Amino acid sequence: MINLSKATHSLTHRGPDAFGTHIDESIGLGHRRLSIIDLSEDANQPMKDESERYIIIFNGEIYNYKELRKELESKGVGFRTQSDTEVLLQCFIQYGSEMLQKLNGFFAFAIFDCQKEELFVARDRFGIKPLYYLYDEDKFLFASELQSIISFGIEKKMDLESLYTYFQLNYIPAPDTIFQNIKMLMPGNYMWVRKQEMEIHPFYQIDYNEVSVENNNLTYEQQKEKLSELIDTSVRRRLVADVPVGTFLSGGIDSSVITGIAKKYKNDLHTFSIGYSDEPYFDETKYANLVAKKFGTEHTVFSLSKKEIEDELFHVLENIDQPFADSSAIPVYILSKRTREHITVALSGDGADELFSGYNKHSAFHRAAQSSITNSLLKNFSFLTSILPKSRSTALTNKFRQLDRFSKSLQSDIKSRYWQWASLGSEKLSYSLFSESLRKKLQRNEFYARKEFLLKDLKTENLNEVLLTDMNLVLPNDMLKKVDLMSMAHGLEVRVPFLDHEVVNFVFSLPAESKINGKMRKRILQDAYKELLPAELYNRPKQGFEVPLLRWFRGSLSGLIRDDLLKDNFIAEQGLFDTGTIKNIKKKLFSISPGDVHAHIWALIVFQYWWKKHFN
Repeated sequence: MINLSKATHSLTHRGPDAFGTHIDESIGLGHRRLSIIDLSEDANQPMKDESERYIIIFNGEIYNYKELRKELESKGVGFRTQSDTEVLLQCFIQYGSEMLQKLNGFFAFAIFDCQKEELFVARDRFGIKPLYYLYDEDKFLFASELQSIISFGIEKKMDLESLYTYFQLNYIPAPDTIFQNIKMLMPGNYMWVRKQEMEIHPFYQIDYNEVSVENNNLTYEQQKEKLSELIDTSVRRRLVADVPVGTFLSGGIDSSVITGIAKKYKNDLHTFSIGYSDEPYFDETKYANLVAKKFGTEHTVFSLSKKEIEDELFHVLENIDQPFADSSAIPVYILSKRTREHITVALSGDGADELFSGYNKHSAFHRAAQSSITNSLLKNFSFLTSILPKSRSTALTNKFRQLDRFSKSLQSDIKSRYWQWASLGSEKLSYSLFSESLRKKLQRNEFYARKEFLLKDLKTENLNEVLLTDMNLVLPNDMLKKVDLMSMAHGLEVRVPFLDHEVVNFVFSLPAESKINGKMRKRILQDAYKELLPAELYNRPKQGFEVPLLRWFRGSLSGLIRDDLLKDNFIAEQGLFDTGTIKNIKKKLFSISPGDVHAHIWALIVFQYWWKKHFN
């Protein structure tokens, strides 16, 4: 079982506190532990029950484990530790797969029944924790990161449809991965593996039905009150730990709400934010300082120079297990690294944008659904917006970029519009990137079938359907993946109170107008906490967690493009990409209207670094 040891050690960064394996003639299990609840050695994993029939390995936290423990004790179940892992194991022994309905938390875990020789594997409702697997005629492998499965020496054959999708979305949606033979278990699903048989079943999907929404008879004031109660309870649950806990504080509404509530229950709350000392346009730390001052937290700001960020660039690339090009992973990596020097668990505001309509695209969807003279003009004269200079480097050129995307999208149906706004690269661009040999191998019908599956919830212009699609597509495959990869690279656990399933189910029982109107995104969240937060946070532009890639690629990182990963000779020898398309992209980088070219280049850099690591 040399490969098992190697695979487990590849995850040391995720679990720096303990290492354990279980090996017998039927199964090998390996675990790296990040100790959060019950720090004793007795709580290490793999963990067996008293009879030694069942063995568990578990990544995550069960927030209601104390209540579940009391329930189990009332049935005569005894416990040897104070850990949530043992509670999880005993829940399975008592209730089987039905136990998943009882859990409040985030998790990826596996339980092996030594008597029946069957394996039970589950992933949490929203995909906060990852779970990759490979199943073929002679083996079943699973892990928290793709590189752990690769440690077993498996055949590595790229999935071209996944690569094609990657160059559009900047990530690869589950259940597919960059490799044909490796998949991801979908959020809210579990599987049974029994010798030559594997079954996958759903145990959760967001409770959304437009008829139920229309029948919701709560007044707006009652909705706000109920939402506040649920979020308050969620934050309180997520403060339970036997190690130091703090919050990420960006200065936006979401993290500020979490921080304000957490401070009520934790007097010595530590908060952490990151800023750019050389790039004032991208720096939001003044808002974070306002919030920290209001709540009296012990606040730490990591103000980074361009050089400090660039120095971490290759560390970020090294920790990406499959092509993933959300560039905000860079500051998340650095923030997590610095924060881990102070605490072990951080609460974040992730999930609120997808729940409450926090993105610019949500305002655009809301506007596009209205009949107006402006929409009509933009739809018929979109060629005019195409000649405006567009980039993300300044407020004005970014507005031009958004206006051009909006005007072009008005000519599309809801699914095409959503895909366009969810993508940073068009299908046409993705196809043009491929070399002639790859184009011949690409199965575009397979891509369209996958795309249709991802967009299955979009049936009307109702914004709730857009938010539901975001929750199932963008949230687990982009936002949560980014935070998990970059935080666990440093053994930092990030908890997300907005993704308590009781909060999510309630929010999806509300009409779209509670979340957005003509003037305000995240309406109900902002209104519910208006008395709690500083007034300066309201009606300010949403900046996002971006980095100034365009300036870097035109300056200090230009050599990485010109002389290394996108070098003409290397592209030609590699044989994957069209040399003419790559040259045009590099040329556009230095044009007066670069648009989103920096994002395309970053996607190429991420892939090229990953490819050289695995294939060169």
